[in-house]
Amino acid sequence: QVQLVESGGGLVQPGGSLRLSCAASGSILNIMSMGWYRQAPGKQREVVARSFSNGNSNYADSVKGRFTISRDNAKNTVYLQMNSLKPDDTAVYYCNLVKIGGNYWGQGTQVTVSS
Repeated sequence: QVQLVESGGGLVQPGGSLRLSCAASGSILNIMSMGWYRQAPGKQREVVARSFSNGNSNYADSVKGRFTISRDNAKNTVYLQMNSLKPDDTAVYYCNLVKIGGNYWGQGTQVTVSS
């Protein structure tokens, strides 16, 4: 099994920044990707950013140029640096890990962008 523990959410004003962290533990061999998704009230969960084990990453168009995903493989941790936050970024953010044989989710962390 895989455990994902997220941290770093909170309340921030528009234009502000937050950094989310997700630490993975357990059976974490053969990781294919780690990433972040989000779900706003009344909306479907959507991908925000993903980091692949070949070194590539991709982003939702809505966050390109504002968010940066990074990984510390030694710590089995993925980060999401979020800058220039907008009210539309308000959502529960979920960490995701895909490995051979499994797809795992964190418990979610709330990000609220409001003045």
